[in-house]
Amino acid sequence: MLEIFEVTFPFFALVLCGYTAARRQMLPLVAIPGLNSFVLFFALPCMLYRFGANTPIAQLLDPAASITYLVCGLSIVALVIGITLRDHIGWNDAAFGALVGAFPNTGFLGVPLLVAILGKQAAGTAIVTILVDLLVTTSLCIALSRLGGLGTTAGDDEQRVSPAQAARNALRGVATNPMLWAILTGALASAFGLVLPAPVDATLGLLADCASPVALFTIGAVLARSQIMAQEGQAPVVPWADVLPVVAIKLLIHPLLVLAAGLFAQAMDAPLADSALTVMVLVAALPSASNVSMLAERFGANNGRIARIILVSTAMAFFTFAAAVAMMTG
Repeated sequence: MLEIFEVTFPFFALVLCGYTAARRQMLPLVAIPGLNSFVLFFALPCMLYRFGANTPIAQLLDPAASITYLVCGLSIVALVIGITLRDHIGWNDAAFGALVGAFPNTGFLGVPLLVAILGKQAAGTAIVTILVDLLVTTSLCIALSRLGGLGTTAGDDEQRVSPAQAARNALRGVATNPMLWAILTGALASAFGLVLPAPVDATLGLLADCASPVALFTIGAVLARSQIMAQEGQAPVVPWADVLPVVAIKLLIHPLLVLAAGLFAQAMDAPLADSALTVMVLVAALPSASNVSMLAERFGANNGRIARIILVSTAMAFFTFAAAVAMMTG
């Protein structure tokens, strides 16, 4: 276990550094969106492209892994909505709670962490899970969030949005997500053996190498900003009963469900490799994705609740993720 902490500690320490910098006002809150944009539009796409281009195309097109992970993600969405949908939590908040319970922080945290633990071969399966979460889980939860009737989008007046319209809007959002295009272009480069010109490849490498530290620092800063806003009364007070069940589902139920589903798939002779199952379980054991907070804010959900779930799951994952690594690699 000590060896695992030696690998995972620097990653979570960088999250803590970002959190501390924002809390102590060493990093202005107005600078955080700029950091987030740098990671999302420049550094992270370069890292994902490089991993995709260097991963065999067969590993990126793994139907057994995709279907197994998708079924588990949909099950988590149904479970979270089933236990949280009640009087003070309508469809909008329940759907985004389900998304934050099913969507791990794979891009910003998971890919670099899993590569450090398992080697570069882990990136391929991790990228498969990112595609599932971007294309299906996110779009479904946004569509479900509109079932309550009145929905809002950033910059627009309140308007009634149907689930079908919300799904189309979500797919348009996915289509403009740079992570998706980075993965797809990397997969094409892998399939056709394309090699970038040396100066372009060197530039891409510089951006890719800074993706992990800046992304981890930004996660901490984003979490601190959410907590500061809540303390200043800019966000409603969120009871622990609306937070801890989703955190438990994310960190405990989700990875155990993926493990059980993967073992069942293997027992049914599905072509799911042990190495792929290990990556999938560890992806599911990651804390909640920080970008769900931005989506919740855009669609008018209770972002204070979502941000608190992300914060608590990230803090607790320092211990629970290490336990998952010990279980899967011991």
